[in-house]
Amino acid sequence: MARAKASPLATKKARLALPVAKKPVFESLGGGTSVGYRRNASAGTWVVRKSDGKGGSTQRVIGLADDYEDADGERVLSWAQAQALALETAANEADVSPTNRMSVAAALDSYEADLAARRGDVGNVQRVRRHLSDRLAEKPVVELTAADLRKWRDDLLQTLAPATVNRTANGLRAALELAARHNDRISNGNAWRHGLAGLPDAEQARNVILSDAVVERIVQAAYRVSHAFGLLVEVAAVTGSRYSQIAGLLVGDILPGQRLNMPTSKKGKGTKKTLRRPLPIPAGLAVRLAEVAQGREEETSLLLKPSGAPWGKSDHSRLFARAVGAAGFSADEIAPYEPAEITLYALRHSSIVRSLLRGVPVRVVAVQHDTSVVMIERNYSAHIADHADALARHGLLDIDGGAKTGDVVSLRHG
Repeated sequence: MARAKASPLATKKARLALPVAKKPVFESLGGGTSVGYRRNASAGTWVVRKSDGKGGSTQRVIGLADDYEDADGERVLSWAQAQALALETAANEADVSPTNRMSVAAALDSYEADLAARRGDVGNVQRVRRHLSDRLAEKPVVELTAADLRKWRDDLLQTLAPATVNRTANGLRAALELAARHNDRISNGNAWRHGLAGLPDAEQARNVILSDAVVERIVQAAYRVSHAFGLLVEVAAVTGSRYSQIAGLLVGDILPGQRLNMPTSKKGKGTKKTLRRPLPIPAGLAVRLAEVAQGREEETSLLLKPSGAPWGKSDHSRLFARAVGAAGFSADEIAPYEPAEITLYALRHSSIVRSLLRGVPVRVVAVQHDTSVVMIERNYSAHIADHADALARHGLLDIDGGAKTGDVVSLRHG
């Protein structure tokens, strides 16, 4: 009777004699299922392979080999335990099916489609893709570890600010959460909850706050670039709205009574439904907007580029930098900022602070600028303190009747 040939994977000595390689050595277990061993520089890994009956197959790692540690039946497996787990895993073909082998790239595609369906900002996905390595993009979601994701997040700090790293990591985490919600077999959610945790103190952004005189000169310089661009910048300076909101204005958004029906942004969670809120604008701006809207359909874009096309994403960036340069500011006029720090968003910051310091209630400022009181308090707390100080002084009892400091005398007692 012939003696069965021993598997080269059965003993530690035989496995460690194999060369380090990316491709596993497989042993068939029958029924299209094989168990494989990948020889690594450290402990090897056990892999299950399942044939699809059409010439293809799927693979997944099921544990570490007991090359240097005793087997525990869960994380570290002996040869016998690896065979048993391979058969158990393959028994349910869905465990190793292409659906459950969704890659990180596929998860991002799914998230992008979901955002588009909810009218969300697909830029959240594009931001992640720009910084995703091919290796991580191709990795199955079910194999992601906290260490993988933490390393990716921390590597971003070499080129991105902490706040930008957090926004990028949030986009990837949202995509992975969506994939897990749609697939019960993706159960390693702690990998991205811990690996992509937000960096502390990252949101202490340096908001660029400009004086009214500086803002007015930027608007004037923008009009010198082109009348169309000047209108865009003036609307940004007056309303403090985001570029995406301003670019979304329609001819029909010009309202009677010198008002503009500003579309809300698509920030936040849930279904993104664009609403519109009326904002007051000065009479001069209302006239200029009415002139460019004259004779046009209400559903067409209100603000157009000099070419006649609607403003697209980031179309304004270079033109705005040009306008800031053309305004010819001295270092003292824009201190403590550099010209490169002054972007269109600085007009939004300046508008919010201007409203606060002129006594507009915080809640009203938040509504007018399509944000929340919490975000106003978080990002503009110092200016809110100045605002509160000014309001408090109106209620002070001044027993000196407004006398100058040098005229104040001490009160007599008795």
